[in-house]
Amino acid sequence: MDRTTPAAGNEEIELYIRTIYSLLRSSGPIRLRSLEESHAGINSSLHHRAESLEIDVAALTYAALRLPACFPDVSLVVMGQMEEVFRRKGYPDVERWRSVAARARRRKLYFDEQRHILAAFIASVSDIDDMVPTMVAYQIEWNKLHQKLNHNHTLLADLGQLASASPADAPPSDKALLAIDEFLTVERKARIRTALDLSESDFEMLYNLWPGWELVENLRKAATQRMDTRVNVLGSGLSDYRRSVQLWWQRLDAHDAFELGERPVYFVSSNTHSLTNLFSGFVRQEGQQIIDLIEREQPEALHEEYRRLLDEAPEQVGNLLYYASRFYLSHGQLGRQAQARFAEHEAGVGLQRMRDPHCLDVEAQVLEVSKLRTEWLDPRLGSFSAEEIALLKASDALILNIDYPLGMAAYHVFSQVSTAVSDLMGVYIIGKAATLNGRVGDVMIPNVVYDEHSQNTFLFRNCFTAVDVAPYLRYGTVFDNQKSVTVRGTFLQNRNFMHVFYEESYTDIEMEAGPYLSAIYEDIYPKRHPLNEIVNIFINAPYDIGVLHYASDTPISRRQTLLSKSLSYMGVDATYATTIPVARRILRQEIDRQSGLAKARLAQASGKEQTGAAQ
Repeated sequence: MDRTTPAAGNEEIELYIRTIYSLLRSSGPIRLRSLEESHAGINSSLHHRAESLEIDVAALTYAALRLPACFPDVSLVVMGQMEEVFRRKGYPDVERWRSVAARARRRKLYFDEQRHILAAFIASVSDIDDMVPTMVAYQIEWNKLHQKLNHNHTLLADLGQLASASPADAPPSDKALLAIDEFLTVERKARIRTALDLSESDFEMLYNLWPGWELVENLRKAATQRMDTRVNVLGSGLSDYRRSVQLWWQRLDAHDAFELGERPVYFVSSNTHSLTNLFSGFVRQEGQQIIDLIEREQPEALHEEYRRLLDEAPEQVGNLLYYASRFYLSHGQLGRQAQARFAEHEAGVGLQRMRDPHCLDVEAQVLEVSKLRTEWLDPRLGSFSAEEIALLKASDALILNIDYPLGMAAYHVFSQVSTAVSDLMGVYIIGKAATLNGRVGDVMIPNVVYDEHSQNTFLFRNCFTAVDVAPYLRYGTVFDNQKSVTVRGTFLQNRNFMHVFYEESYTDIEMEAGPYLSAIYEDIYPKRHPLNEIVNIFINAPYDIGVLHYASDTPISRRQTLLSKSLSYMGVDATYATTIPVARRILRQEIDRQSGLAKARLAQASGKEQTGAAQ
């Protein structure tokens, strides 16, 4: 085996993937239980107790956070790329069904409560790779709950008695909420924990997943309802994925003021808040009101962190304000007034958002560089001379920032962008990843990416190094010159799989870099990306390529994984430590470009004058 290109997974994982797609080729729905044996056989690092009779609360939590709360009531899941696909297959009005959402996964979902059908809009095969194993894991663990509760008549009577206090299909009344508090005594919680054979820490995790009423209602359902969900992929052709992205782009490009196809574009794949916070200045202008709120309400003990930052690192207060702004913007009347000012402020700096697209659940933001107010920029973006400010004001460039898509959706999105945009100036990719040798909050900067989809190993010049990131990272460590592997799904890996890569010095596991690099290759070269090759795009890239990953999981370590810990406020440190270098580089690149254009115009004018004088 070439020391640069590791083997793609192990046999159990490959068998599971083949089983999924061979079954999904069926024209009719297939039962998830047909996949349970293959799922358990891979010994997934996220579901290592799948075959055990013990409830794997960590896996249940992970799966439940990535599926809508209504999933226990779903009997059929139908997947399609866009409304037209659903309509062709006999579901003409899915977008009139009740809109539902998962807490930890962006995906358009609609639920038909009468027929118990969940419609899921998918953007690429990665949505299938992600959603199907997640549903299988949920069903396996739900049925373990059923098995343990089904014969516990005393607990069933208690659950039924409480359920009758308030209908399951209506919000709990004050009386019912009081009944829940009275019902969930320490003694009854202990009885539930004993019935489920859970440790105190596992029961606490379950209660955090389903607090109060949710726990009672879901346990009542689990006791009486064994899960047997079916799934049907309505359209899986590549053309359907491409059409859904084309519709997304057409809506984005419909804004006459932008002329996206005609102007220089800096493409950023990150999130919907960090870049705009750095550029708009709104949160800093509202800073005192935000501080007053966190001092008064004390959410997540942020007031203590604020005082600590004032003493130890006042330059990092901005990160805290950015994080706390979500409480501020959602805080009753105060938040509603702030939201109105927020929208006006963003429009004033030339920023427009496209939310709720027709097919893809990928928000896009377009920002006009010439409308930036340098006095409103985050101070960490640097200071600018009068000449540099004038150059930025003269810019015709746009920044296109998208909410990073899942897996292969990145390939489809960037293929569309690179086809439609005539002048790309840079491609910057920021995203979460798992680290095999670091800690949550660390930053990895790869220059080698192995892609599980194409089985290519991409070599490229990353325009960022540790020096660019380290000054803005307070809690973590920066590792550059790293090797990254793009996996097909979070459940589709196990400890053996990770050790194979770790032995080959791959330390960074994520889902988007490989698809992006495949699309970049096709933008640079006049052919489709190859398969199972070492691909060098080191020399021929005509624009910046920057990839920055921050660690949200340590899958080899048992101390901390994304199953058990949210990044929460700590994640803001790495988020802005990676976003600031991107914003700084875009501004500096654009200043240099405008300066070069100005010199060229001056030289051209001078040449004309000399020609005229000679004549």
